[in-house]
Amino acid sequence: MQPLETLGNVTTPDGKELVLYRRSGHFHLRVDGLELMSSRPQGSEEVLAELACEGLRGAPRVLIGGLGMGYTLRAALDLLPPRARVEVAEVFPAVVEWNRGPLAPLAGRPLDDPRVEVFAADVGARLESGGTYDVILLDVDNGPDAFTLGSNADLYGDAGLARIYRHLLAAGVLAVWSADPSRAFVQRLRKAGFAPRSVTVPARRTRGPNHTIFVARRQR
Repeated sequence: MQPLETLGNVTTPDGKELVLYRRSGHFHLRVDGLELMSSRPQGSEEVLAELACEGLRGAPRVLIGGLGMGYTLRAALDLLPPRARVEVAEVFPAVVEWNRGPLAPLAGRPLDDPRVEVFAADVGARLESGGTYDVILLDVDNGPDAFTLGSNADLYGDAGLARIYRHLLAAGVLAVWSADPSRAFVQRLRKAGFAPRSVTVPARRTRGPNHTIFVARRQR
């Protein structure tokens, strides 16, 4: 097995180390040594976008929390109409830089799409200044109970979900990627006024460990 090649590293606001590695042609993002994501065949990240964005027409406005390696963004762009506006909130400027550099070819350079605007900011902060959206996608953590940054916990609590609800248009959709199911999160979504469902998806569509996509429609 080839050794890991370090391509870049940064320290997160709460003191963790975020590192981009490459080995045998595959890329890996790790936080304090724990795998956050890799460039191996994707599936559930693409399904996240498909469940929320398929069928949108006109000029929808979409907010994606978390850029990762660009797979969720690419899947959304492939479904969205030409007049769509897609905002990406990525708290780590280095991740944006890596997506313009060594990671760019993985998802077909989605940041070059003229429909995309990137904000080097926490998705919660972007919500407060960004108005309202047809779709909000959250792919910033390993789920509502496993956070890349401790401050992200607020996104999935009662106050965070109420804020997301306010920034969705009538019948707008919130979709959240998670490594694991969470009954408690589904209950919080209902309490916040959403009609939620959980979708189980193999990590690579047909194989791999199961992931969960929470799809929650804003009730009128």
